[in-house]
Amino acid sequence: MKNDYRVAGKIWIARGKETFLGYGRIKLLERIREHGSISAAARSMGMGYRHAWRLVDSMNKAAPEALVKTVTGGAGGGGAKLTGAGERAIELFWRIYKEMEDFLENETRDVKERLK
Repeated sequence: MKNDYRVAGKIWIARGKETFLGYGRIKLLERIREHGSISAAARSMGMGYRHAWRLVDSMNKAAPEALVKTVTGGAGGGGAKLTGAGERAIELFWRIYKEMEDFLENETRDVKERLK
């Protein structure tokens, strides 16, 4: 089709030159909330535990306060849960993401109109 143009983009929140929050990191936080552990969240995403742990560590270090709290193993086993800051980060990211999607849709309509 001749006029199948689409304006596309990705969004992430950076701190300095490093990624702080992006689509995949937010999905990981949501899975940690759902599963209660970093390893279960990683498995559910087809991601290795070490990679997931590094992402969580990176986010925790870049944030003003930790997004994920971990509990080491023991009789009841370990686990992880989101903090209030983690919940707010998810909410903030999805708000920005939705605004970006709306912007891209509007720009796509404009491009299609101008290039017909």
